[in-house]
Amino acid sequence: MSRAIRLAIAAVLAVALAAVLSGPAQADNTRVSISNFQWSKNAEIDLGESVIWDWLGPDTLHSVSGQAPNATQWDSDPGAVEAHPLGDTFSVTFGQPGVYTFQCKLHASVRGTVTVSSNPGNPDSNPGPQPPVNLDIVPPNLTSPLLTKTRFGWGGKDKGTGLRFGINERSTVSADYFRLIRKGRDSRTRWVRKFVGFDEWRAHVGFNFLRFGRKADNFPAAPGGYVARVFAEDESFNSTPTFELKFDIVAPRRK
Repeated sequence: MSRAIRLAIAAVLAVALAAVLSGPAQADNTRVSISNFQWSKNAEIDLGESVIWDWLGPDTLHSVSGQAPNATQWDSDPGAVEAHPLGDTFSVTFGQPGVYTFQCKLHASVRGTVTVSSNPGNPDSNPGPQPPVNLDIVPPNLTSPLLTKTRFGWGGKDKGTGLRFGINERSTVSADYFRLIRKGRDSRTRWVRKFVGFDEWRAHVGFNFLRFGRKADNFPAAPGGYVARVFAEDESFNSTPTFELKFDIVAPRRK
């Protein structure tokens, strides 16, 4: 056997021996963080290791809920989904290999997977420090809230009107309704505001069109003059300035 062949065989044996001695690669415990409606990665770990989910914000109204067929036993929010404090964590240790799917119960697109190998893991491995939280202190930008009609019917098919506006982030838009009531007469006449109800809508990024001023349980609309104070609040509870919109609800004509 030539010297070159002996060297080649020795090199192959050395590589094989190194692979046997090193064993399978360790995935280690790991962290996954939620920010801006998406998880930072799909986790890959070994048997017996854990995944730690971190709520970094600015949006924190998300659950980590295991999905069928093999992950229904774990849920960060067993009841209603609550806004988690910034920096909150949830951990699950995996003892069986497979691919596990999780998602938010409120937002189906906020989802991910955990892949668990069949290699024995290191439960004491360091997942690393928690990344810094994303503190949102900037209010959303609510632009040009306008009513399609400032005078609209009270009954029949013409219930309410349209509210148009633009906004730059997901928010809750609220309207507080005040009835204008006339007090006094002649030179002493004045108008006072009486709170009579409210309405709320979920707004998406961009242009929005919502039904406004309709009679409902939280707004017993009746003929008269009104002022609505409209504002938006993002998921970090930052509020916009308030816009005032005047409108009149009129009684239907008698036939």
